[in-house]
Amino acid sequence: MTPRPNPPAKKPKSSKAKAKAADKAADKAKVTGKAADKAADKVKAEPVVEDVRAEVLADVRAEVTEPAPVTPADASTPSATPALSAMPVTPVTPVPVPEPVQEVRSLAVLDRADRERLLGGAHHDPHAVLGAHPVPDGVVFRVLRPYALAVTVVAEGLRAELHDDGDGFFSAVLPLREVPEYRLTVEYEGAVQDVEDAYRFLPTLGDLDLHLFGEGRHEQLWTMLGAEPMEHQGVSGTRFSVWAPNARGVRISGSFNFWDGTAFPMRSLGSSGVWELFAPGVREGELYKFEITRPDGTKTMRADPMARRTELPPATSSVIHTSRHEWQDEEWMARRADRPAHEAPFSVYELHLASWRPGLTYRQLAEQLPVYISDLGFTHVELMPVAEHPFGGSWGYQVTGFYAPTARLGTPDDFKYLVDALHRAGIGVIMDWVPAHFPRDEWALAEFDGRPLYEHEDPLRAAHPDWGTLEFDYGRREVRNFLVANAVYWCEEFHIDGLRVDAVASMLYLDYSREAGQWTPNVHGGRENLDAVAFLQEMNATVYRREPGVVTIAEESTAWDGVTRATHHIGPGGFGGLGFGLKWNMGWMHDSLDYVSHEPVHRKYHHHEMTFSMVYAYSENYVLPISHDEVVHGKRSLVSKLPGDWWQQRATHRAYLGFMWAHPGKQLLFMGQEFAQGAEWSEAHGPDWWLLDPSYGAEADHRGVRDLVRDLNGVYREMPALWELDTDPAGFGWVAGDAAEDNVFAFLRFGADGVPLLAVSNFSPVVRHEYRLGVPDDVPAWHEVLNTDAERYGGGGVANADPVKPDALAWHGRPSSIRVTLPPLSTLWLRPA
Repeated sequence: MTPRPNPPAKKPKSSKAKAKAADKAADKAKVTGKAADKAADKVKAEPVVEDVRAEVLADVRAEVTEPAPVTPADASTPSATPALSAMPVTPVTPVPVPEPVQEVRSLAVLDRADRERLLGGAHHDPHAVLGAHPVPDGVVFRVLRPYALAVTVVAEGLRAELHDDGDGFFSAVLPLREVPEYRLTVEYEGAVQDVEDAYRFLPTLGDLDLHLFGEGRHEQLWTMLGAEPMEHQGVSGTRFSVWAPNARGVRISGSFNFWDGTAFPMRSLGSSGVWELFAPGVREGELYKFEITRPDGTKTMRADPMARRTELPPATSSVIHTSRHEWQDEEWMARRADRPAHEAPFSVYELHLASWRPGLTYRQLAEQLPVYISDLGFTHVELMPVAEHPFGGSWGYQVTGFYAPTARLGTPDDFKYLVDALHRAGIGVIMDWVPAHFPRDEWALAEFDGRPLYEHEDPLRAAHPDWGTLEFDYGRREVRNFLVANAVYWCEEFHIDGLRVDAVASMLYLDYSREAGQWTPNVHGGRENLDAVAFLQEMNATVYRREPGVVTIAEESTAWDGVTRATHHIGPGGFGGLGFGLKWNMGWMHDSLDYVSHEPVHRKYHHHEMTFSMVYAYSENYVLPISHDEVVHGKRSLVSKLPGDWWQQRATHRAYLGFMWAHPGKQLLFMGQEFAQGAEWSEAHGPDWWLLDPSYGAEADHRGVRDLVRDLNGVYREMPALWELDTDPAGFGWVAGDAAEDNVFAFLRFGADGVPLLAVSNFSPVVRHEYRLGVPDDVPAWHEVLNTDAERYGGGGVANADPVKPDALAWHGRPSSIRVTLPPLSTLWLRPA
């Protein structure tokens, strides 16, 4: 290679030559501490050996004003190499030496196997061959920089251009006693970059991280895996790490390297399956993916499973992210754990963020949502899945970015801002969490490193029969760790107050939606998915231990025993409880909706559907859900399910909500149902807010229902009888549970102090005058505190205006009784006057 001219430099000080053998000679120049003083070259000539570290020094250039003298090899020496010259200022006349043996190679040059593996993206330990390493004759420097014209090592008192070995490799052996602190000057066509060498850094992950991950117990996994901007060994950059145990090699491709990962191979950290690389100079906001070489040698580009920020779909890259949000919800967080959820007021407004007010960002929602929820008096919001998902029509239930809020509405810090605003308004935040399955997108989790990794290796266990997705392998420690840490992540990093776990039933049963022959029994011959049971128990135990005040809620549609029982309490089936705080009461929802969907004249035949829930009401800690699932896919909205004309539909809608708020259990209502929207929900346009426009003729009808919801929540909060003993049989007593002919239901609710509330529902379209009900004899008078037939709600105004005093006449098994007027299709709440 022809030497490149350089600016004049001072002549280096010479050093005394030492003869070590008759067939060897070398010259050595002393390296000064000044940038202008350079190293002379040392030459060897000896037979080639297969070990690279025993090969002979070759054509490496260092900046000097003239070449160091070379002593010709002895005539008896089989061969000799040219003197080692280092970037001379002017072209140097080569010193005549004997013709070298053709097999002799530079000590710095990689052997063919390493070279091919690096270029092919299949090297498990690039740090062992790239970077700077001590060798017997000094320090070898090797750099892989495709498209570079030249690479120079720069250190204190040293500037040495590396030899171009072809294919983007540059190397040299410099006569140094130890590896210096150095940088690289990389020359490209039209540009010169001064950069750090990524392969001079020690691993950023320690033994404890790897041990905990291997055990499946790293509860803050997001601090170990993914892309983490940081300072490492005094240099700013980003640490990349990913779990891909079946990969032959992993490289990082991104916007910072023009999506060519050739120069960014990662190292495998032992048997952990974790690959790691610290990339100096790579900062927040850059896009990236992992280029994985599968076991069969093919390649796949994958988004980071641990990415904390993503591109806006349909783009699929991960984004390097650092949070800068400063929380201002200290007061909320300090009192969040004062009372467990099942003993506290807990009424939930469920919404889909992207369609609640279409077009609003997280920050814009933070200005409107807290005001709206506070006005209606709900204690919590429940957000349909926030984690990133590629298909908006899935409503977020097919997640690809488990650690990233969807970019559709803003950044992760924008989402934190929304949560913060809700907390400062006194509103808790629950989010739907989907650990049951994930989609098959080729850039996401499916066969992540070329083999089943996050999914079960058994195809029958992996494929979800209903949704065309893949189920997680809950028996694999690392997968379970990924999910458990994810639950902790949302609570810890985003201050989420509750996780509603989706599709729990599909996780618990091996035969869920599968026919005979499509599933394999567990080790006991049963249908229970023992791995999923263990995962749910671990998740709940971990969340409750680490995040006091957080509640987990199961959407579980079967009669699995002990969903909300503590994990260490063994039930009759031999299993410990799953450890959830609350469970959706799907039975109550189906039964009660079926009842009110019948014409009033037929309801007496379905009376039991409204009373049966009390048979099992205390078997779990329940939430009564009227969720998004009940107002889509042809099921119609709540008000549209109801029979009769518009007046009757609205009246029944109001009566049903009054019954629901009084029934033992917490309440959940999906957006749009609070103002009796007639159309099904659509994620494309959200609630029909125009129904509340004063210019709309029926606006008063819809506004009246919303006013009722506001008052239901207001009285509910004020009356401990409605929430304090939701999970205690002492908090409930039937008054009239058998009045099927009248379509009437009456019951008492009690607080811990014994103060009662009487709830009476009349699901007939007729007024019932002087209707006698048994009551306790220690209440001197009863006052109507809520009436769903009030005119302000759009009702007929039939009411009990004056306090109602009891008669000394036993009724319904009670020592006293009262006579009240029951409006048509209504619910009354009465409390001691």
